[in-house]
Amino acid sequence: STHLKANANKNKHIKVQAQTERQAYMDELDKSVEQDRLDHGKKPLASRSEAPNKSREIKQSTTDKDSGYMVRDNKPKGFFYLDHRTVDARCNIITDVHVTAGNVHDSVPYLARLDRQVQRFGFNLQHVGLDAGYFTAALCKGIEDRNLYGVMGYRRPTHKKGYFYKNQYVYDETQDLYTCPQGQNIFYRTTTREGYRQYHSDANVCQHCPDLTRCTNSQNHTKVITRHVWEDSKDRINEHRLTDKGKILYARRKETVERSFADAKQLHGYRYAQFRGKHKVQMQCLMTAAAQNMKKIALMAA
Repeated sequence: STHLKANANKNKHIKVQAQTERQAYMDELDKSVEQDRLDHGKKPLASRSEAPNKSREIKQSTTDKDSGYMVRDNKPKGFFYLDHRTVDARCNIITDVHVTAGNVHDSVPYLARLDRQVQRFGFNLQHVGLDAGYFTAALCKGIEDRNLYGVMGYRRPTHKKGYFYKNQYVYDETQDLYTCPQGQNIFYRTTTREGYRQYHSDANVCQHCPDLTRCTNSQNHTKVITRHVWEDSKDRINEHRLTDKGKILYARRKETVERSFADAKQLHGYRYAQFRGKHKVQMQCLMTAAAQNMKKIALMAA
C-alpha cells in the first residue's frame, strides 16, 4: 500500500471510541485455538459472542471523517488514506485498487482482495511477493491455504537492549517446549483466545540463574515465551525468502508495485487526496490506475 494525504487538517479532530472489527480469519482462528487447547488437555474457552466487545480510542478528523490518523515509523503523522494496490509480475498492470483509512493495517484487506481478483478475472496465481508489513501469522496461513508460494520481506524484531533475543530460546517441535540459553526447559502453560501459546519457565530454577537479568524482569522470576498456533506457517514462508527462487521473486516487487506507486506519485498527483470521503478518493485512485494501465498497454502494443 501507499499513503495519500487526506484533505484534512491534522490538528482538527475529536477523540472517539471505535469498536474493534472482527477479521475474516477469526472463525478459523477460534477453531485452531479450540483444537490446540484440546490437544493440550485444556478446557475450551467461552465463545467470542460471550466475550465483551473491545474498543479503542482513535482520532477522528472533523473535516474528513473517513480518513484515518496514521502513525508509522519513518512516515509523516496525520490523516491519510491508504491505497492497497496489486500488480501482475509480468507486465506491471494494476489488477486491483482498494482504498481504506490510513489507520488500517496493510495485512487486513489483503486476502479478501486476492480472492476477489481470482473470482473476477480467473487468475491462475502461483506466487505473491509482499513487504515485511504483511508478515503476520494469519496472512501466512491464508497464503498456504491457497497453495501459493509467498515471499515476504524481513523486519528486525524489536529487542530490549541487554536481554536475550527470542531466537536464542530454541523450540523443540517434537516435545513442544523451549530451551533457554542456560539449558532449562520452558514448558507449555496455556493457549490464549488471541491464538498464542504461552510457555512458562520454572521460577524456582530461574531465581538462581546467573543470566536472570538478561532473561526477564518479572516479579515472580518467570520467563514467558509466546508462540502463535500458526507460527509454523510463518516459519515456512520466512524460509522462502532465503531461497534463490524467493530472492528472484522478491526483487520483482520493487520493479513492479513500487515502481507503479512511484509513477503515480511523480506524474499523477498521488501524494494527496484530491477529494474528501472514501468513495471519492476511491474514484481518484481508480482513475489514476486506469491512466497508468493505458500507458502500459500502449507501450506493450507499440
